[in-house]
Amino acid sequence: MDYLKAFLVGGLFCIIGQILIDKTKLTPARILVAYVVAGVVLGGVGAYQPLVEWAGAGATVPLTGFGYSLAKGVQEAVAEKGLLGALTGGVTSTAGGIAAAIFLGVLVAFLFKPRPKS
Repeated sequence: MDYLKAFLVGGLFCIIGQILIDKTKLTPARILVAYVVAGVVLGGVGAYQPLVEWAGAGATVPLTGFGYSLAKGVQEAVAEKGLLGALTGGVTSTAGGIAAAIFLGVLVAFLFKPRPKS
């Protein structure tokens, strides 16, 4: 059942993104940024946590989940370190994902030869 919940929520995020691409003049980059910001805002006010508990990876893996992780990290760091935590908490909580993205990006750059579109 967990897989079905994750699939439904993740799929819903994809459907919303595709509708935004097809029906608006928003670029994919702006939609991605909007997803991260939505995750931060919903995570900051506590509205995203119930979705994470219900859908698991379907809510934490998409870009909204990255925004949620940023907000959660900032909240925890502010509780521990005060105002300085607002500057460090988001990066600390998402460091694993950021490091993986950088490492895998470099790895792919070494393995494949980039070429311009023709």
